[in-house]
Amino acid sequence: MRVLFAGTPEVAIPSLRALVDAGFDVAAVLTRVDAPVGRKRVLTPSPVAVAAEALGLPVLKANRFTTELIGALAALDLDAAAIVAYGGIVPPAGLAVPRHGWINLHFSVLPAWRGAAPVQHAVLAGDAITGATTFRLEEGLDTGPVFGVMTETLEPSATSGEVLERLASSGAVLLVQTLAGIDAGQVTATPQAGEPSLAPKLSIDHARIRWSDPAPAVRRRVNAVTPEPGAWSLLDGQRLKLGPVRPASVGHGASADVAVPGVLAPGAVRLAGREVLVGTGTDPLALGEVQPAGKKMMNALDWARGAIARGELVFE
Repeated sequence: MRVLFAGTPEVAIPSLRALVDAGFDVAAVLTRVDAPVGRKRVLTPSPVAVAAEALGLPVLKANRFTTELIGALAALDLDAAAIVAYGGIVPPAGLAVPRHGWINLHFSVLPAWRGAAPVQHAVLAGDAITGATTFRLEEGLDTGPVFGVMTETLEPSATSGEVLERLASSGAVLLVQTLAGIDAGQVTATPQAGEPSLAPKLSIDHARIRWSDPAPAVRRRVNAVTPEPGAWSLLDGQRLKLGPVRPASVGHGASADVAVPGVLAPGAVRLAGREVLVGTGTDPLALGEVQPAGKKMMNALDWARGAIARGELVFE
C-alpha cells in the first residue's frame, strides 16, 4: 500500500515509524514549514521532518494546500494518506487525491472532543476513559466515519503530556491496523454515534489556576495544561509556574514546621511537615514543583522555605 504521511509534532512520530516498520510504502512525508523556535527565533524543522529525514523519506513542507502541492501529491499515485496532528486543513481537492482517502488518527473517542486539544479537554473534564480513533477525513471538523477505536483508563494523577505520550504509541498500532485492513478490504467506516463535544486549543489564560475552585477541579486544570501551556498563578504580581499537584497527605489539623488551620483560604500557602499546601475552595492541595519568574523549575519545599521566611504567601 502506497501512502503519504502527514504530521508535524513529536506525538506524530510513533505513527510514522510504525508505518515504516510495518512495511508500508511511504511515498513522502508532508509536514509544516520550518518555524522559529526559542528566544533567538531560530528557524527549526518540525520533529516529523527531522524523523522523516533520518528514515530517508522524501519531505514536503507546506502550511496550506496550494495547487502546486495538490499536483505534487497526485503525482505520487497514492493509495491512502495517513494524517496525525498535521496542523492544517485539507481542502476537498486534496481529500480526493488518495484512492482510499485520508485516514486521521485522533486522540479521543469520537465524537467526544473534536478539535485541536482532545487530551487536554478530557483531563480537564475528569473523563474516566480516553482513547484514540481512526476515521476518514472529510470537510467537517473531525466528523468523518470511524474505522477503529482503542481506549484506556484516565487516571486522576495523569497529565495531558503523559496521556498523549501513551496514546501516541497505542494509536500508532491502531493506525497501522486500520490501513492494513483497508488494504485487505476487511475494514469499513461507520458513522459517528453520540453527542459530540468540542476541544479547542487551550490558551495561556486557560492555564491560570483559580484557587477558589474545588480541589479536584484545580488538580484537573493543572494536569490538563501540563506540559503545555503550563499551569501558573500570580504571587505578588509575578507569574509562578506550577507542576502537578496532589491531595495533601497530612490531616487538616496536622502541624510540623507551621501549623495548618482546619481550612486554608483559597490561594493561601502553608508549610505542613514536608508538604507545601495551598488552599482551594475545598481541601488543600500539595505542590510538587514550582518555577519562579526567571528561574528553573524547583522543588516546592525548597522554594517555600525561602519564600515564607519573607512573609505570608497568597496566590492571586
